[in-house]
Amino acid sequence: CSLKGAICSCYINCFWYVPIDNVMPRDLSSTVVPNQNLKYTKYFFLGQFFLIVVICVRMALDGIRMPDGCYADGTWELKMHVTDLHRDVSLRVTGEIHIGGVMLKLVEKLDVKKDWSDHALWWEKKKTWLLKTHWTLDKYGIQADARLLFTPQHKLLRLQLPNMKHMKVKVNFSDRVFKAVSDICKTFNIRHPEEASLLRKPRDPKKKKKKLEEAEEAALELEGPLLTPGSGSIYSSPGLYSKTMTPTYDSRDGSPLSPTTAWFGDSPLSEGNPSILAVSQPISSPDILAKLYKSQSLLDKAKINQGWLDSSRSLMEQDVKENEVLLLRFKYHSFFDLNPKYDAIRVNQLYEQAKWAILLEEIECTEEEMMMFAALQYHINKLSIMSSGNHMNNSEKEVDEVDAALSDLEITLEGGKTSNTLGDITSIPELADYVKVFKPKKLTLKGYKQYWCTFKDITISCYKSKEEAHGTPSLQMNLRGCEVTPDVNISSQKFNIKLLIPVADGMNEIWLRCDAEKPYAHWMAACRLASKGKTMADSSYNLEVQNILSFLKMQHMNPDPQFIAEPAVTNDINSECLVSPRYLKKYKNKQPGYIRDLISARILEAHQNVAQMSLIEAKMRFIQAWQSLPEFGITHFLAKFQGGKRDELIGITYNRLIRMDASTGDAIKTWRFANMKQWNVNWEIKMVTVEFADEPSLAFICAEVDCKVVHEFIGGYIFLSTRAKDQNESLDEEMFYKLTSGWV
Repeated sequence: CSLKGAICSCYINCFWYVPIDNVMPRDLSSTVVPNQNLKYTKYFFLGQFFLIVVICVRMALDGIRMPDGCYADGTWELKMHVTDLHRDVSLRVTGEIHIGGVMLKLVEKLDVKKDWSDHALWWEKKKTWLLKTHWTLDKYGIQADARLLFTPQHKLLRLQLPNMKHMKVKVNFSDRVFKAVSDICKTFNIRHPEEASLLRKPRDPKKKKKKLEEAEEAALELEGPLLTPGSGSIYSSPGLYSKTMTPTYDSRDGSPLSPTTAWFGDSPLSEGNPSILAVSQPISSPDILAKLYKSQSLLDKAKINQGWLDSSRSLMEQDVKENEVLLLRFKYHSFFDLNPKYDAIRVNQLYEQAKWAILLEEIECTEEEMMMFAALQYHINKLSIMSSGNHMNNSEKEVDEVDAALSDLEITLEGGKTSNTLGDITSIPELADYVKVFKPKKLTLKGYKQYWCTFKDITISCYKSKEEAHGTPSLQMNLRGCEVTPDVNISSQKFNIKLLIPVADGMNEIWLRCDAEKPYAHWMAACRLASKGKTMADSSYNLEVQNILSFLKMQHMNPDPQFIAEPAVTNDINSECLVSPRYLKKYKNKQPGYIRDLISARILEAHQNVAQMSLIEAKMRFIQAWQSLPEFGITHFLAKFQGGKRDELIGITYNRLIRMDASTGDAIKTWRFANMKQWNVNWEIKMVTVEFADEPSLAFICAEVDCKVVHEFIGGYIFLSTRAKDQNESLDEEMFYKLTSGWV
């Protein structure tokens, strides 16, 4: 009131001392004569103005009484919601108070005896955690219109594991996803958590009712303890490599070493049933396969990859709600140091992810390959049941360390039976043989033509005959950066190698055909190495040949295709749960019982090739066969390339980028990471640009997905390529963020 009175008196005095004649002359044509009183009036107005300033300053010091009875002292109301108590609380604060002080005042005002150490402030509007407690409200930019949540950082999350089972886990929602996944993998005793990430569950457009999906999830729910990653009682497995690790499985049958505390350390999992993670559980009913989402096309596969979470942001920042279902999956298909001696859980979860990818037709395979995978599944299911029983009956089983080490050496993915002869390491091996070559063209009717082909370094030279091998070749191919795809049918003795060789305007397609398995294995191994810029002198050449031969051997069937096993034997095989629905539809016109017996008989035929394998070896062979499929490890995204008129597919693997036809999936052009100089992202127009050393730059805009996801895949694979066994056990998180975040 005093402020209003001072202002009114100022205006009254101003008008009182100003003569009317000087304000409005009576005669508009006459000249106004300046009045001497104007000079004093101006001074008086300035005096009144300074009086108002003095009054305002004094009132600010003494405080202005507000309608609620408080005096204005520079404070304002900050509204907060306490999620645990479902209460709204207001505090009077200033912009200079730090976040820690705000939380302290809030807890004092609540006056509730509770452990608040896990709680933090969440700014809902800006989607950010206020974790820097020494920062002030002004530094964060928080004003009176902000609404903060005082909520726990660890919240409940339902994780769907690669084996399709669900587990309730408490996860730190304020940590970056990369760190949260690392804590989860440590809890589960899974090494190399950098290969895994979290994926939002794809929604099947055919299922519109959410309650139906929730009922299906409840059917797969696991009964186990509530896990809290990151606590001090949890077993911390090594990040990369450790020479002091102890074995976690019995090499004879693949069962975990006993007691379970030796397997999980002090993890809460030791209190529950460890078989949920390391022992494969057979599919109980074909109805489960029918209910799960199956991608129908390459575009559907590209849409699934939209759901990968950003590894450099927290769960809350990406709108993940408490008790939400997220998928824990191996995101990067570059498995480092996969050693079954230490990775019992990791191997099993990789096997499960591969199994479901094949059954749900996420990756293509031939009918012979499908029967081989089914036989391995059948064998693994049998041994899993047997090993579980043996482990329960004999919990103190002794394992000979020497035998275990020899067994590990044979079945490890990076080892195998190799020749004892080292050979001449000063010379590069060469291949020379008659090979049929086919170069497909439009409207061509000509088949394969036989050439005498020599494979030197990374180049194939084709001659019309062996006698002309010292002359000019009729055809010459440099395989660096090419795409190598197998086209094999064991029953019809077809051993083809499909080569897509990069040229300036795209890819040249050339097919090679071998007459038998052994030459095919040598040529296929040489082509795969040459595509990476390696020669046959590389130490992995003989291993690659052995892997291809063993992969072919597992696909051999009984010579009599009409062989049907005894009904008592075939009834033990639930064939409808071992093969994908596509191959069941092949026999849709036949009787159901006959279909079951026929498929079961074929599975038993294939099982003869794997019947002698141990449990852990069978899982490793399954993973190895999965990695040998042409489409393995390709992550698809829908994109529009610079200069292109329609949407195409961009495929990202561990070592290259592939431009693909959206309808057929055929490779149009390939770029190797080894030739990449740098990659950039224009965040405004969402364009990814990749520059290469000896090729024009590549630019594309991502469609239906944030370019950040594609950027993270490229940077993630670059990060994984830097791993080595001799480096520290801990991960370089900052390097990962620099390569994948883009703005950190």
